[in-house]
Amino acid sequence: MQSTRTLGRSGIEVSALGMGCWAIGGPWAEGHTPLGWGAVDDAESVRAIRRALDLGVTLFDTADTYGAGHGERILGRALAGHRDAAIIATKWGYTFDEQTRQATGSDASPAYLHRAVRASLRRLGTDRIDLYQLHLADLPVARAQALIGTLEDLVTDGLIRTYGWSTDRVDRAATFGQHAPHAVAVQHSLSVLRDAPELLGVCEKYDLASVNRGPLGMGLLTGKYQPDSTLPHDDVRGMASGWLEWFRGGRPAPEWLRRVQAVRAALTADGRTLAQGALGWIWARSDRTIPIPGCRSVAQVEENAAALALGPLTPDHFAEVERQLAALRTAALREADRPYWPSPMLPTARP
Repeated sequence: MQSTRTLGRSGIEVSALGMGCWAIGGPWAEGHTPLGWGAVDDAESVRAIRRALDLGVTLFDTADTYGAGHGERILGRALAGHRDAAIIATKWGYTFDEQTRQATGSDASPAYLHRAVRASLRRLGTDRIDLYQLHLADLPVARAQALIGTLEDLVTDGLIRTYGWSTDRVDRAATFGQHAPHAVAVQHSLSVLRDAPELLGVCEKYDLASVNRGPLGMGLLTGKYQPDSTLPHDDVRGMASGWLEWFRGGRPAPEWLRRVQAVRAALTADGRTLAQGALGWIWARSDRTIPIPGCRSVAQVEENAAALALGPLTPDHFAEVERQLAALRTAALREADRPYWPSPMLPTARP
């Protein structure tokens, strides 16, 4: 496999693996509900980003709301002096208070878009954003279309190079693909546990990149979680939410742990770690995919980046994973966890 891919119809070359930067934003919340992944070591975050660059990872995906602006500041700090080696993707649409680290709502107006992009540029310490993504997954199509003119103006002004939409809604993705000249990517959920054939079809039809969040199931596909594992209260995975499918009540959801166990052997058959096998499945699934697993440490970056040399799963291993998943889908029709398979609740507002 080539270690690079093209960012949709932009012609921009990026690494086939990106780094998700949600977790390095650190704590922030909506009221008392955590939206971050707990406390972070900013110095380690900087080291992780720079190590990713050393290992050939060039795409870094963040959002202005991660850590209420802190995530962008850390990414900017890490890329200082290395900006031209990186492709920066960030998002806008949610509002927040940087001082209190509180989420305060959302704003889909063109006026806010103008303010948000300039604020992100300041925090990132850069003069342009390579991929600017609408973060409001369920924004009505008409309201999103009303932003295209403003986004095109930002491209003309050189503040952004391209843009896209972070959404799991097929009609939303197709709207940008069809009507937005400089839209080049859809960011959506994709993992071996949760396929997205319709969204991949939209990417193919409109020549868009498929940027994949949750490629490791928010950690489930690292193999580190057991049925009795618990997440701390300051971790977003430690609370219940309609858009957070992999964990319930601060514990890994048992129906998803069973599926991880079922595909483990096929994903690791050629000597990969479980996480590397899960990334290999995504690359084998489509040549448009760019998984962006989240990382908080150099060790995580090194394990994920090593998957680049291994490439996609072989056709035989990919077929075996699909065979195991087909058997699970059939079994799920009889099991108590039927509501969670094959169609878990679509993520809505976040991440």
